[in-house]
Amino acid sequence: MKKPEALIVGAGIAGPTLAYWLARNGYRPTVVEHARQLRSGGSAIVVKGPAIPVAERMGVLPQLRELATRNRSLTLLDPAGKRVLRLPSSSEGVEVTRADLSEVLHRSARNDAEFVFDDTVTALNQDNGGVNVTFRRSAPRRFDLVIGADGMHSTVRRLVFGPEQQFVRDLGLYGATVPLEPDAVDDPTELTMLTAPNRMLVVHPSRTTPLAIFTFRATRTAPHDRKNIALHKQTVADAYADVRWRAPELVAAYLDHPAPYFDPLTTVRMSSWSHGRVVLLGDAAAATALLGDGSSMAMAGAHALAEELAAHHGDHARAFAAYESRLRREVQPRQRRVGLLSRLLVPSTRSGLAVRNTVGRAIGRTNRTSSRETTSAG
Repeated sequence: MKKPEALIVGAGIAGPTLAYWLARNGYRPTVVEHARQLRSGGSAIVVKGPAIPVAERMGVLPQLRELATRNRSLTLLDPAGKRVLRLPSSSEGVEVTRADLSEVLHRSARNDAEFVFDDTVTALNQDNGGVNVTFRRSAPRRFDLVIGADGMHSTVRRLVFGPEQQFVRDLGLYGATVPLEPDAVDDPTELTMLTAPNRMLVVHPSRTTPLAIFTFRATRTAPHDRKNIALHKQTVADAYADVRWRAPELVAAYLDHPAPYFDPLTTVRMSSWSHGRVVLLGDAAAATALLGDGSSMAMAGAHALAEELAAHHGDHARAFAAYESRLRREVQPRQRRVGLLSRLLVPSTRSGLAVRNTVGRAIGRTNRTSSRETTSAG
C-alpha cells in the first residue's frame, strides 16, 4: 500500500521534528526550505518543558547536552553600566544555539525524509484527494497533506489563509542580533544585560560565537521591509545612540556585519490553524515572542501533530482539530502574558526599571535560599 505523502515547508525546528515522527507513523515526508542550507548562528534557546520528552524519545537529548552553552549566570546592569544584581541561570531544560538544535534534528530525520533546499512553494491548490503544489524551482508535485512550518513570515499561511497583516500583531518592540568575535566576552559563563528606558542590550556568551542582542522600542516605527538592511542598521544605531557601557562597540559590530538579524517582535493569532489538507505548525500558527520557548513549543507541536495523524488513521480533519486543541491549551496562556512580559523586560521609564530590578532581587534571594536548602538537605 502506498504511503501517504506529506510536504513540510520549513527546515528549522518544527519541520525536521515533524518529518522524524511522520516517517515513523507511516508517511513519506518531504521537507522544502527556501534557504540554501541549514542556517548557522542564531540566538541561544532553551529546550525545556514538553520538548524534553520529545528529545528523549528521538534519542537526541545526550547530543543537546554535549552542545549546551556554558552560561551559568545573568548579570543585570543599570543604564550607566553598573551592576545591579547577579542571578544564577535557570537550571530548567538545556540551552543550545538554535543552529545546533536545527542541525541535531536534521540529522535525526534526514535518512527517513527527503530534504530540498534553495526552494519554496509558490502555489497550493487542494481538492478532496490532495494538494497540488507549485514550487519556485522544482517540478510541480501532489501531496496528501501540506504542513506550514515556515515561521513567523509563513509563505504557506499567506497562500492559504491570507496576508500576514491579518494575523500578526506587533508588540511595539524590535529585535536585532549580531555575532561577535570569541574574545568579545571576558567570562564565557556569564550573560550580561543592560537595560535603559525602552532599550535592552545583551551580550550572550553562547558556546562558540558570542552574540549581541538588541531589544528596543524605536523612536519612530521602522518599515517591515525585511530586505532593507541599511534602514535596519540606522534604526539600531539611532535607538542606542545615547546608551553607555559597551553600546558603541556593539552597535559598531552590528553596522559592520553584512547581514545582521532584524525583525519586529510579534505574536501570531489565528482563529484556525488548518484549512482542508493544509495545517500550520510552530510560529506560523501561534508565535509568542519574548517567552523564549518557541523552539520547545515547535518540537512539542510537531510530535502532537504526528501523534494525532496516527491516532485518527488518515482522517486529517479530525487529526488537525485534535492537534490544535492540544496545543492551544499551551499557547493561549503564553500569549495572554506576552504584553506584560514585554513591559517588564523592556520598561519604558526609570521607575519601571526600578520595579523590574526589585523583582529580580526577590528572585535572586529566593534562588539563593532554595540553593542553600538543597545543599543542606543533601
